[in-house]
Amino acid sequence: MAAAGRQPGEDREPTSRARKPFLLRLPPELMEALRAWAAQDLRSLNSHMEFLLREAVKRRKKPGKD
Repeated sequence: MAAAGRQPGEDREPTSRARKPFLLRLPPELMEALRAWAAQDLRSLNSHMEFLLREAVKRRKKPGKD
């Protein structure tokens, strides 16, 4: 049971794997394309978008890239 004044899950210690929710507005066509791509890769839309963002950040961090 959560302590008084806290929401369920708030009493957990933060971890490096903690997720922060945020609102993302996308055009319907892009959302459907991402949903289809995620399904092809057997991922949820959320995990697929996280994967794509992580890959983009990795590519951006590579030496020699402007």
